[in-house]
Amino acid sequence: MTEVTLPALIQHMLQPGFYPHPVTEPIQLCQTHVSYVLLTGDYAYKLKKPVNFGFLDFSTLEKRQHFCQEELRLNKRGAAELYLDVLPVTQQGEEYHLAGTGEPVEYAVKMREFPQETLLSSLFEQGKLHEADLEELGQVVAQYHAKTQTNDYIQSFGEVPQVRAAFDENYEQTEKYIGKPQTQQQFDETKAFTDKFFAERQELFQQRIKNNYIRECHGDLHLRNICLWQDKILLFDCIEFNEPFRFVDVMYDIAYAVMDLEAQQRQDLSNAYFNTYVEQTGDWEGLEVLPIYLIRQSYVRAKVTSFLLDDPGVPEAVKEEATKTAAKYYKLAWEYTQPKQGRLILMSGLSGSGKSTTAKYLARQFNAIHIRSDAVRKHLGGIPLSERGGDDLYTPEMTQKTYARLLNLGTILANQGFTVILDAKYDRQQQRQEAISQAEKYQLPLQIIHCTAPVEVIQERLINRTGDIADATVDLLASQLKQAEPFTELEKSYIHIWDTTQPQQTQLKLLSEKKV
Repeated sequence: MTEVTLPALIQHMLQPGFYPHPVTEPIQLCQTHVSYVLLTGDYAYKLKKPVNFGFLDFSTLEKRQHFCQEELRLNKRGAAELYLDVLPVTQQGEEYHLAGTGEPVEYAVKMREFPQETLLSSLFEQGKLHEADLEELGQVVAQYHAKTQTNDYIQSFGEVPQVRAAFDENYEQTEKYIGKPQTQQQFDETKAFTDKFFAERQELFQQRIKNNYIRECHGDLHLRNICLWQDKILLFDCIEFNEPFRFVDVMYDIAYAVMDLEAQQRQDLSNAYFNTYVEQTGDWEGLEVLPIYLIRQSYVRAKVTSFLLDDPGVPEAVKEEATKTAAKYYKLAWEYTQPKQGRLILMSGLSGSGKSTTAKYLARQFNAIHIRSDAVRKHLGGIPLSERGGDDLYTPEMTQKTYARLLNLGTILANQGFTVILDAKYDRQQQRQEAISQAEKYQLPLQIIHCTAPVEVIQERLINRTGDIADATVDLLASQLKQAEPFTELEKSYIHIWDTTQPQQTQLKLLSEKKV
């Protein structure tokens, strides 16, 4: 293969003397099809190549300057520590100067360099990515989305024809791979599912627009674009060059990392991520559109990998590996379309009995949606989850509203095929009866998991509770004990007693042995 000569500017930028600061030698050059990145030790400099791919146009100096500024503006939202400045590069004779005087000939985004092993993708490969990291990521992304911009123009990208266009393009571009990494059955069934979803769920997409969930998002929020650097999660390298890739439903952003982790058989980590995110935002309805975006993200990964099969410059061994990888992601996209049996699990027990700890554990085991009454109540009351609720949050009317919303969400999502854990005291017969009636109406399997522990253990837990969104304190215990209504004969057939002083695995085994 012939060696490609680097542009004169890039050759200059590989020289230590080009920079007004000390560098680590040798300076490293990383290239993609759209950019050059020069790694100098403390700082990285990113230049855009003069290319036009239709979906991305950096063909003129003015456009490259504009998109450098956009890259800085947009990435300041999630990684202000990394994105420092846009610097002009000027030329005098044969010499190039960074931030020099005179007419700019190019522009560079100046960034702080960070170790590659801090990427979440790298931490995952090293076995160092844990549930707590994904919970923190859920919080960080929720805060990020809360600050993102939206307006009528951005919202227009949530209309069904706009959302659907990318799906149709994916199918058109991958028909030629049927019989190779893609199968006819998977292709037909995946397409039939998305066609039906767009035809039947128009109202859902309208609700997403109406509730301001189409925003100026990141657009490329997979694990390679997130790092854990200096004890802080940073979201970087968002899409600056294409509006339809960035003006999307917040669930489109969430779907990247969920799909990444599920492809690696780590549903426990993806579950920690999306459950934390929706609890923070209160957007449990967003989970109704999540499957369509999981399909899109996995299908795009399959498609892009398939493109390698058409490149005559790619060695045969690489093509073989690409075929396997593409096949895996086509299959994953298809798996997201398969019908699943939804079910409801009601938690029950006193504050401090271990309901939420058990519910969270079960959510990870069953890849279930975990909805806590404490979070629902605070979202209804319009107060931050971390803030303590006043008396007005705990009136009988507010309690009734909270349980009604819990059950409504549970029914909607279980009917979509999700396992949903409704995490509340469920200490009144009426609350339990309403849930049983809904389950019977929609033919949803239902279990009531009643958490127990000795009163002195419960007291100790409530005294020591810190950093949780639950407001219940030890002085409420006596009234809770008094008010709790016994289980009726009908309810007893749904109940499983869970002793929270025993190991969770032991209790799970007992639960799985019990017929639903």
